[in-house]
Amino acid sequence: MKLSVVIVNYNVTQLLRNCLLSLEKYIKDIDYEVVIIDNASPDSSWKELITEFPSYTFIDSPENEGFSKANNKAIKIVNGEYLLILNPDTELEGFYMKQVLDFADSKPDFGCLGLRMHDAKGQFLPESKRSVPDMFNSFEKLFTNFKKNNSKSYYRNDIGEFDIAEVEVVTGAFLLVKRDVYNRIGGLDDAYFMYGEDIDLCYTLLRNGYRNYYYGKESILHHKGESTIKDEVYLERFYGAMQIFISKYYRESKSLQYSFLNAGLKLRHKIEKIKLK
Repeated sequence: MKLSVVIVNYNVTQLLRNCLLSLEKYIKDIDYEVVIIDNASPDSSWKELITEFPSYTFIDSPENEGFSKANNKAIKIVNGEYLLILNPDTELEGFYMKQVLDFADSKPDFGCLGLRMHDAKGQFLPESKRSVPDMFNSFEKLFTNFKKNNSKSYYRNDIGEFDIAEVEVVTGAFLLVKRDVYNRIGGLDDAYFMYGEDIDLCYTLLRNGYRNYYYGKESILHHKGESTIKDEVYLERFYGAMQIFISKYYRESKSLQYSFLNAGLKLRHKIEKIKLK
């Protein structure tokens, strides 16, 4: 089998249906499978999709253990040469999967790949191509808005929206990786409940000698944040994920960067909590 698509669902049945319909429509001439794991959604309507998509595998998780653990659980049962970690609030937009897989096959040190993403209004999502967080680009991300300049910043603005290029980080909303490579490097880190796990995975691939790619020639629709309520729980998970990352990679070997990033994260977290009140 060439491709295994793994989707973690939480409370977005209609968006998940649209995602699965796009897979059925656009993945052609490829031996593939789809595994959907529901992360204990309060809304059980997703079960209606089991009969609607009988060739796909559905897993009912008894509790919400987070994005990383759910993906790792589903990936244990798949068989594809490649894994496509895919958000349920995304939709493919063309017959390009074979072309994307051929591109991946052509790269001897292939790590992972992401596509150009846009939202429902057609706006390009700059997180489609990013740098690994460091002292300088994290300050930019936390306290400024340089999304539209042409610098090699947190959002890789030096790379064109429609380019194909090496990058450090792509998004977990659409992340293509070889299954044996994924397993070899340990997969998604279970320490992350939600957010940050894609950055960690991409960085781990780089640290193991692999190369990551942004494939701007093709796109996906991403209904960004449809399953996310922006409350204090969200803030704790988001900034907690960034704290896990900097503690894991910077605390011992890059103490100055760690101190700077740690202070910046705590300050930004406080600012965002004040905004909620």
